[in-house]
Amino acid sequence: MKRVFYLIPIVVVFGLMIAFAVFLRQGPPGYLPSQLVGKAAPEFTLPPLDEEAQSFTRAELAQGRPTVINFFASWCTPCRVEHPTLQALAARGDITLYGIDYKDNPEKARAFLNELGNPFGRINEDRDGRAAIDFGVTGVPETFVVDGNGMIKAHFSGPINEAVVQGVILPALVAK
Repeated sequence: MKRVFYLIPIVVVFGLMIAFAVFLRQGPPGYLPSQLVGKAAPEFTLPPLDEEAQSFTRAELAQGRPTVINFFASWCTPCRVEHPTLQALAARGDITLYGIDYKDNPEKARAFLNELGNPFGRINEDRDGRAAIDFGVTGVPETFVVDGNGMIKAHFSGPINEAVVQGVILPALVAK
């Protein structure tokens, strides 16, 4: 009977090692699938960030042109890291890039964009985080690719970089 008690910790440790190995094989968190991929973007009504910004609606996402939507915030360090990539994406000129400022102070968000540059054609303010909940955002930054019919084609959680642009965003923009 005492031998069984000695085996229990060994079995528990072995089980945890297997669970950890399975977790590691799932890939980086940014590639976790979104439940919305393949579905219509959720309805939302948000105000513009401030008087300098124009807002956008769900209906505008279904007007024939693919759009990249980026949830960001001025207080978000990874948002600062990904910002040069967003600037480069916007500089291409052939991509519609919209932003949604998540649970942020509009003045601080504008200062963030003035400091780093504004890659967004339109910017909404999601002060209470309701639209983020509808999109399934778990934290900023998160990026969605929406096709010209308003369907979500791709989702990336975390700061994007050139590898994400080439491997996730651009393929989703041309996917039928």
